[in-house]
Amino acid sequence: MSPTSVPAAAQVSKVSKVEGIKERSNQLREPVATELLLDTTHFTEEAVQILKFHGSYQQDNRDNRVKGQEKDYSFMLRTRNPGGFIPAQLYLVLDELADRYGSGTLRATTRQGFQLHGVLKKDLKATIAAIVQNMGSTLGACGDLNRNVMAPPAPYQNRKDYAYAWEYANHIADLLTPQTGAYYEIWLDGEKYLSAEEHPDVVAARQRNGNGTVIHDVEEPIYGTHYMPRKFKCAVTVPGDNSVDLFSQDVSLVVITDSAGELLGFNVYAGGGLGRTHNKEETFARIADEIGYVDKADIYDFVKAIVATQRDYGDRTDRRHARMKYLINDWGVERFREAVERYFGKSIQPAKPLPEFKYLDFLGWHEQGDGKLFLGISVQNGRVKDEGTFQLKTALRQIESKFALPMRVTPHQNVLLYDIDPAAKEAIQQILTDHGVPTVEAIDSLERLSMACPALPTCGLAITESERVLPSILERVRALLDKVGLKDEQFVIRMTGCPNGCARPYLAELGFVGQSPESYQIWLGADPHQTRLSRPFAEKVHVNDLEALLEPLFLNFKQNRQPNESFGNFCDRVGFDALRQFTVPTVPAKSSGKARYRIGVRDAVYEKLKAFSTERGISMTDVTCEALEQYFKNL
Repeated sequence: MSPTSVPAAAQVSKVSKVEGIKERSNQLREPVATELLLDTTHFTEEAVQILKFHGSYQQDNRDNRVKGQEKDYSFMLRTRNPGGFIPAQLYLVLDELADRYGSGTLRATTRQGFQLHGVLKKDLKATIAAIVQNMGSTLGACGDLNRNVMAPPAPYQNRKDYAYAWEYANHIADLLTPQTGAYYEIWLDGEKYLSAEEHPDVVAARQRNGNGTVIHDVEEPIYGTHYMPRKFKCAVTVPGDNSVDLFSQDVSLVVITDSAGELLGFNVYAGGGLGRTHNKEETFARIADEIGYVDKADIYDFVKAIVATQRDYGDRTDRRHARMKYLINDWGVERFREAVERYFGKSIQPAKPLPEFKYLDFLGWHEQGDGKLFLGISVQNGRVKDEGTFQLKTALRQIESKFALPMRVTPHQNVLLYDIDPAAKEAIQQILTDHGVPTVEAIDSLERLSMACPALPTCGLAITESERVLPSILERVRALLDKVGLKDEQFVIRMTGCPNGCARPYLAELGFVGQSPESYQIWLGADPHQTRLSRPFAEKVHVNDLEALLEPLFLNFKQNRQPNESFGNFCDRVGFDALRQFTVPTVPAKSSGKARYRIGVRDAVYEKLKAFSTERGISMTDVTCEALEQYFKNL
């Protein structure tokens, strides 16, 4: 098909309304440009959809909602900085903007950017302009296009493979950056700022057609008028390093080098994605499949081929089914590979052997290989703030003002400072200590391995709390582990306030996914190195019932684990039927006027119970109560 025609998926039935909004936007200009000039506190729904491409979400603070009054509107801005790179100049400006226009905090994201929350509509232009004028950008941090390209944050100067990961993360980001002039026209009055010149190979690749990958004589040669069907996420990493959660990405490239460390090419994975919708079984989390190997000289054409395949064949009729993971799932890997090869113009080679991937967080002090040091600082849930004696925001501002260190935001919501002169180590550590920032050794391992999304009060998709409650949940989990004799146990815990998966809970050994107010779907069984998905274990578990659910699981884990077996691997090995034998009646939930109790049953029994209740038109609760009453009478 011609890449300028209506996408294949859209030819069958009516496209989603967002497709029309994109088509009418004049390449992301309207109605944002017009509505920005209006003396209002918020944008219309159509403008909100286009605003995302510029790196901003319209939000309202639900804590401040008052019936009959206008919502407390504000805007979240997200930076786009490949590999998490934040120059000292940019960080100091973000710090200042957070105080001047935002909520007073910065938030490190799970895609290695920063978010500013609480910006008012009247301040949007000044805020974005200041970011761009100081070596930053928000263009493409959100919206239906390639998002921030991830890479391991470790600044090893004696590891060529890590340098290649950074280099190609930047180049892939440049290749897939929107070419429309809308961003600079709206936010900088047409003045274009570039922090660095694009590599000539990237410029050439964007212009080279390659079997229909490029659309000629249009402002967006790769994206066309409609951009992508949904968000598109990429990462570049090195063999063995899964700090980027590579299996959660639409496309992941793994650097392959020769014995001398010179770049040969890349292994490629595709089709990952974690967003889903409760009670919509046609939506699901999925890990990426191995696609093959591509030589370094061909990598830009290959990335374009994958993008073109999703651009032209991704589902534009149903946004819940629009991510590339569904295209691969529907087609199968072989058909997807063949489609990509048609755009690519050659066969994809078999993947090269790789070592096992491991989770790495790079926290604490490390040598970077050239005589200098780097420091990974744990940031609980990514929130850079001053609160009581904990003054991380002030500490980072002082460090950057004095030492002007380059920074990398990590994929796990932490920050990493590097190129540190060893002579400055003591002074930097003293600033952190003076401002109540604990060393990595003093942080509970559950906190170190955890992540949460912002959720309430500002995220419009949030069903319940996440960032604000996870610290207390971690304390309760630690208390339970201590109680059952697992004092030093650690495993990956992640929480989200909705099922969209921003904090990647489906790759956590213990995942909490917001399902209703104060209640969570519990996911278990992922690998501790995020190479296997977890599975849903329990539904709508009230926050007050967590101990009753988790304590017997932890006891079972202690008694029946294999040597050095992780909690996630244990849950996966023994299976949920066996685990449910240990879930006993829970304590009543405290949020309701009525007491509620939870009883676990085996999968086979549950299916029989469900079928019987449906057939008889009786609730499962009534069937269970009647059966138990009869059982006790017959004792």
